[in-house]
Amino acid sequence: VQLVESGGALVQAGGSLMLSCLVSRENIDEITAGWFRQVPGREREGLAAIAPGVGYDYYENLMEDRFTISADKITNAIYLQMDSLKPEDSADYRCAAGRTRTLRGVRPDQYDYWGRGTQVIVSP
Repeated sequence: VQLVESGGALVQAGGSLMLSCLVSRENIDEITAGWFRQVPGREREGLAAIAPGVGYDYYENLMEDRFTISADKITNAIYLQMDSLKPEDSADYRCAAGRTRTLRGVRPDQYDYWGRGTQVIVSP
């Protein structure tokens, strides 16, 4: 499975971004995919997960208040819509995939395949 993220940018606080994760070499119906972020010096943080083939989605720590994970079976991609962005949302954002669609949650060590990331910077 290969994952390529895009959509990161510099945005002002209060703004929105949609991150994309193009998945290749596997149909997204067969996997669980998640979004994560990391700031230098801090642990990787799981945000949300989705298994499109079984109608599963999950959000960590009230992320659903501002973030929405979705999938598009035509483009075979996973998306993360981020609204009301705050400076503390600045991070390297990565998508990841597990080997099966039965994976649940966003614990990083559960995921086998990772993209290279896309940078989000939120200015005050």
